[in-house]
Amino acid sequence: MKKAIVVAVVSVCLSFVAGIAVGQVHDWHDLQAVHDHVGQCIGEMERARAANHYDMAGHGAKAEDHLRAAQHELDEAIRAAREAH
Repeated sequence: MKKAIVVAVVSVCLSFVAGIAVGQVHDWHDLQAVHDHVGQCIGEMERARAANHYDMAGHGAKAEDHLRAAQHELDEAIRAAREAH
């Protein structure tokens, strides 16, 4: 049951991020909103992993790492967008 919750949380977070990625980005404020949502996903992932005692065959940690990498890339994108204006 707990693993199903983790899968659902990750799926929702990644679906949201993917939806934003293919949508139109007008300025860095849009990117900041995505960055904030990814941060929320990381928090949900941390709670889900704690509820599962961090035992998800390494997949939970991998998903969290990917979310942190996405957050880092968004930081860079925001910085570049701000510099462009």
